[in-house]
Amino acid sequence: MTASGMRVLNTLGRRKDPLETGPDGVVRIYFCGPTVYGPIHIGNARPYIVFSVLKRYLTRCGYAVKLVSNLTDVNDKIYDAARREGVPSGELAERFSAQYVADTDRLGLGRPDLEPKVTESMPEIVALIESLIAKGLAYAAAGDVYFRVRAFPAYGQLSNRPTDELAETDPGAGKESPLDFALWKGRKPDEDIWWESPWGPGRPGWHIECSAMAETALGREFEIHGGGIDLAFPHHENELAQSEGAHGGRMAKAWMHNEMLELGGDKMSKSDGNIALLRDVLDAWPAEAVIAFMLTRHYRSKLPYSDDELAEAERVCERFRNAFRTIDRALGAFGEATDAELAAALISGRVAFHAALDDDFNTPGGIAALFDLVRAINRACESAARPSRGQLQEVRRELSSLLDMLGLGRLADAAAGVPPEVARLVAEREDARSARDFARSDAARDALLELGYEVRDTPEGPQVTARS
Repeated sequence: MTASGMRVLNTLGRRKDPLETGPDGVVRIYFCGPTVYGPIHIGNARPYIVFSVLKRYLTRCGYAVKLVSNLTDVNDKIYDAARREGVPSGELAERFSAQYVADTDRLGLGRPDLEPKVTESMPEIVALIESLIAKGLAYAAAGDVYFRVRAFPAYGQLSNRPTDELAETDPGAGKESPLDFALWKGRKPDEDIWWESPWGPGRPGWHIECSAMAETALGREFEIHGGGIDLAFPHHENELAQSEGAHGGRMAKAWMHNEMLELGGDKMSKSDGNIALLRDVLDAWPAEAVIAFMLTRHYRSKLPYSDDELAEAERVCERFRNAFRTIDRALGAFGEATDAELAAALISGRVAFHAALDDDFNTPGGIAALFDLVRAINRACESAARPSRGQLQEVRRELSSLLDMLGLGRLADAAAGVPPEVARLVAEREDARSARDFARSDAARDALLELGYEVRDTPEGPQVTARS
């Protein structure tokens, strides 16, 4: 089954493929989350925003979506960072896991449906390694376990490189080939977290973790595997080999990779110190500006980061706020007739918006379609014959709804003078209601009441009022 007419550029095959649903009509999406050894930077937020908004769009179009993103909470980088701080590695990972959730919560896009951690997935990881050994695709050596790359002829298909160019840098004791990569790493004396296994004490390699967590959360085959383009090799190439080697068939029907953020012309990277922390960016700029910054460039385009770029994104947001202010002023002196040009612009804007997003999630094209609609709104509201009250309400509702698909629906509330935290909670409530998560919806409603606001559902959308 295809979903909403959307086509996405599948890294595997380098072609635009129709986005499929599962047999039950669900679109299952997995994207790789961070390794939690420090606060995340703005570049780490790009996949979070891209795939959260993709889920939001498909959900608003009527599709059931299950979004999963992992947290890697055991890793060489975590061990190293914990040693530098003089704290247990589990304590450090727990602290930065909580920091990641807190920072991304500030975006107001909701959370993935599941966020599995490596440390909570060990039985599934060990079982997957055992199945690969049983099939002759993996072997134990000196307390480690390696994937036998030469035994999987399709290796290299995702990154589209000759196999001999794909060797990993880790020499590894007992490796049969430089191409082979670790599934299990024997415990080193200075590693304070480890697990028993059939091959001795140790912990999993990086790649096997996501294969096991994705399968546990979404099944052996799912619709989209996403993440940054830097993960295509070796991480995703190795995931594909492990999962498809163990079970046959496809792991993911489509692989979507977002491009990287650049700071000063270089790739943003924590290891190089070339970063801007997400929490610092959100202290300086509204969440809507950060989201717009990401969406005004195609997800497969490199994205230069600077204050000038964020200022331009904030101007995009203000343009939409001003459109709502224009509508609200016109509602104070509305006309009697329907404006035919505005009615046509509303239809064409809606069609163009969906056509853009259905074409490989072209969010810049979607925003351009909304700008065309805003121009038509301004012309109609500035004309001598104002549109009717009903038409103005319909236009306001539609513009708000389309922006909400991009995670920017709060711009309508901000234009009406609603405080940012109240607008965030209203958006959270709407997101929860769309997902039929009524416990989360009720929690957002209760938080609004505590702030002195109540929300009422109307045909024009949720209306927020301050309690007297």
